Order: sequence, then C-alpha cells, then structure tokens
Amino acid sequence: MARTVSIGIQDFAKIRENNSFYVDKTSLIKEWWIKNDDVTLITRPRRFGKTLNMSMLNCFFSNKYANRSDLFEGLEIWKDETFHSLQGTYPVLFLSFADVKHTDYSTTRASLNAIIADLCRPYEKLLENEIFSDTDRNNFYAINRDMDDSVASRSLKQLCEWLSRYYGKKCIILLDEYDTPMQEAYVNGFWNELAAYTRALFNSTFKTNPYLERAIMIGITRVSKESIFSDLNNLNVVTTTSNEYATAFGFTEAEVFAAMDEQGITCNEQEYIRKWYDGFTFGQTTDIYNPWSITMYLDKKKFDAYWANTSANGLVGKIIRESDRQIKEDFEKLLNGESIEAVIDEQIIFDQLDGNRDAIWSLLLASGYLKVEKIIQECPEDNAVYVLRLTNFEVQKMFSRMISGWFAKDDSFGEFLSAMFAGDVRVMNHYMNRIALNTFSYFDAGSKPSEAAEPERFYHGFVLGLIVDKAKDYIVKSNRESGFGRYDVVMEPKNPSDVAIIMEFKVLDNYDGENELVDTAANALKQIEEKKYETDLLEKGVSAEKIYKYGFAFEGKKCLIAKA
Repeated sequence: MARTVSIGIQDFAKIRENNSFYVDKTSLIKEWWIKNDDVTLITRPRRFGKTLNMSMLNCFFSNKYANRSDLFEGLEIWKDETFHSLQGTYPVLFLSFADVKHTDYSTTRASLNAIIADLCRPYEKLLENEIFSDTDRNNFYAINRDMDDSVASRSLKQLCEWLSRYYGKKCIILLDEYDTPMQEAYVNGFWNELAAYTRALFNSTFKTNPYLERAIMIGITRVSKESIFSDLNNLNVVTTTSNEYATAFGFTEAEVFAAMDEQGITCNEQEYIRKWYDGFTFGQTTDIYNPWSITMYLDKKKFDAYWANTSANGLVGKIIRESDRQIKEDFEKLLNGESIEAVIDEQIIFDQLDGNRDAIWSLLLASGYLKVEKIIQECPEDNAVYVLRLTNFEVQKMFSRMISGWFAKDDSFGEFLSAMFAGDVRVMNHYMNRIALNTFSYFDAGSKPSEAAEPERFYHGFVLGLIVDKAKDYIVKSNRESGFGRYDVVMEPKNPSDVAIIMEFKVLDNYDGENELVDTAANALKQIEEKKYETDLLEKGVSAEKIYKYGFAFEGKKCLIAKA
C-alpha cells in the first residue's frame, strides 16, 4: 500500500510515527559517525532535505529520544547492530537559524540571541542540581535576548559544559541553516557587523569547546573562512563538488523511480521527470533529483516549478539584475541552452559578489541553479575551471519568470514588442523611453553605479527580456562584442514566414561625429547594412521584406530608434 505523501513535514519522528512517505537517508548517520570529524560543514541547495536529515540525527543521538528505536527499525542504519547502542545516548543541541531573515543588524542579533536563550530554557530545572553553583545559575540567566556579545559568544559553549557535567557525556551540536542570517546581512547591508558576531560565537562553540563531542553545520553556501571561520582549523567542509555524503541529500534516480512505482505513476512519466527535476551533481554522483519537487509531484501528479517557487530568490535576482555586461551575456547563453566556463571558488565571499564574476557563478552553483557539466582544469594551486549549465527545465522556468518580472511594472515592454513586430517605430520610441526611464536605475543599482555603465546594463537586461518573452517563437542571437557602443541582436523566427528582427545598439559618441541621437541611430542602421547582418536570415528562407532593421541610439536615459 502506498504511503501518504505529506508535504512540508521536516520532523523525522512525526514522519515515522505517521508512516508517511519517506526515502531512507539513515546511512548518513553511519557515514558521519565513522568519519569522526570534529566539525562538519555540509552545503546543499535549499529544500534538499537538510532540515529533515538534521531532525533524523537528533532523533538518533539525543537522549530525549532514548528508547525510541522504533523510529529506526526497518531502516538502513538499524541493519548494523553496532549502532543500536548509540541511539538516544547523547545530550544534543539542535538549533536552526532558518527564520532569521531580518533587514537590520539589531533585530537579527536579538533574534539569534533569542534562539540561543530558548534553547537553554528547557534546562532551567537541571541547574537546580547541587553539582551547579550560584555562579553557574547566574551565568545561565544572563543568557537572554538582550545579552551582550561577550555573553552570546560563549553561551553555547557554557550550555555544553553544563549538560556534559550533568549527563557525564560531551555534547553533539546540530546547527541548521547556519548561513541564512549571513545572506540577509549581505542583501540588507550589515554584513560586517553580523560577521563579527558570528565569528566570535562559532570560535567559542566549535573551536575552543572541550565539551563538544562533534558537530554538524548545514547551509546553502560555504561562507568564506576569512569571514566567520578564521579560527577554525578543525572544520571538514563538504560542498556540492565533494564526494562525501553524495547521496545523503536529494533523491537518486533509483529512489525517484521506486517512489513513482509505489504511488502508481507509470514509467511513461520518467523522461518528463528527468527533464524537469534531474540534473544535480554532488561530487562525481550524477542524476540527483530535487526532493521537494519530487515530493510535490508525487502528491499533485503534475509537473510544475515547485522548488523554484518556494523562495523569492531575492539574493539571486539582485545579483543578476545588477550585474555587469559579462554576467548578463553569459546568462543569455544559459537561457539559450548553452554552457559557460567559470572559475569556481566554493568559499563564498559575500562582499565580493558586487561585480566579481567568479564569486557570482560560485554562489549560483552552490545554490543549485547551475550544474557542473565537466571540469576542464583542476590544479591544487588554482581554482578549478568548470563548464556550467542551468540545472534543469525547472530552473530555466524560474529564471524566465524572474526576468519577466523585471519588466512587469507596467505594460510598456509588451506594447513595445507589439509595435516592433508591426514595424511601428513611432510607437516603439514612445514605449522604449518609458521602459528606459523605469528600468535604467533598476539595472544600475549596484554598489558602484555609473552613468557610463547604465546603457550597457540596461540593454543587456533588455535582451534577456527578449530571450525569455519570445523563446517560444524566436531564436534570439546576439553578437556580444564588448565595448561602449555596439551590441547587435538578431531575432530569428522559428517559422520562416514570420517577421525577423535585427537590432543594433549604439551609445552617442562625439568622436564618431555624432552630435545628436539621430546621427547615432543612422550609424547603427548603416552598420547593419554594411555588415550584411540579414545574410543568415535570407539563407534560412526569411524574405527580405519580412526582415525589420532597427537602430537604437542611447544617451544617458534617452533613447531614439530608427528603422531602415
């Protein structure tokens, strides 16, 4: 009988007690315990079963779950009898920073303090034991939402000490979503303040803590060592390119197909499943599926961008929208199904994300939006060079919706496209200037906006909008030659009887004898003719009268379009 597919339950005990659908990941317990690392940092994309796995570890090791072997009977870990004696025998601190998503440092700090204080409260009665002194009790009550940084930094270490003294065993710490506050700090401009707080807390908790048995930290990104882990040399970092724990998060293809069979879904759906949700690679293990999307699909029995729609993707959207010409050019390739090459450094340095191409691709890889197709250079002295693609169709849909949202403030973009395909240059000019006025600053909102960069940032974002909006009927090609002025675009119709579009973008340049935008637009059209950009279209059967040629001239936020 098929188990009930329950959505959103991240409590391992609840899933097992209700006999809900569950893919057995208890081999993680054995793999982690045998490795015997002091502190393990594992990064995986969001919604990849991280919290459920942490709950599973808590249920297995915590003495709060003593005599709960029923939760593990029939699962992989229980086949190894040497692990039976470990179940429910350790004091475990299980905490999560997942909900710390604030826009200022003071609220974030107070929220983190409150999480630690709430973790301590259940042990208040424990401190009444005669083995604890009045000093211990005073220190315990000093841990609260308003505690100063010196108290906060040593709070978890002190709690480990008290529990170790009481139970006679060192503590295990499970920290879920450790990097969520750090991402919010970057987006909202208080990175340095929060980094200092976090560095002190982590150093005391994970480095100088003699009462720590071992710990796991889980997150999406590997925040750079220099930012918050500068004092930790006992850290085993496991990223998406590591071979360790490769199948512990996410579903393998065999697990997906077995789940489909259990739920009575025919094998005819397997190719669609692969297209939508396959594509993740951890280490050398390929064909990893997103568990959230698979679970939603098993429940709803229809395909949709479930994983991509579970978050606002604010950080990703901000980075891409405000990125420079090169980043947007590469996104054009990715959206067109092509690959890109990038140097990957898996230590995410958030304060380098403004304009650092490699840091941006590293973040997108860690977040699951890109997949590794192959490694073309791997050297201990240098960062590896990777060939990257969008992970799957679901991710492509997510980016398409994101980019469409950039132009959704009004109907100008749609009206502009309608006029362009109708050959109405007067209406095109009207709407293009509205689009430019509304979106120039939106695309140039980085930490170092400049007047010189505005046109490039805008029209590269504009081309991304064309690719997304017209992908069904057109192949959008761009020559992508860098520089201050030119960026020609060809929209090749998939049906040769439809209208084709050639666009040339230029910025007014007085050195070329251009005194007004009309001169720049004329030069753009001249370039289209002289370089015979229509040749490929003619060879593919598009008639000359169906090829519309437009010259775009920019000066600051002003635009003029001319038609040949």
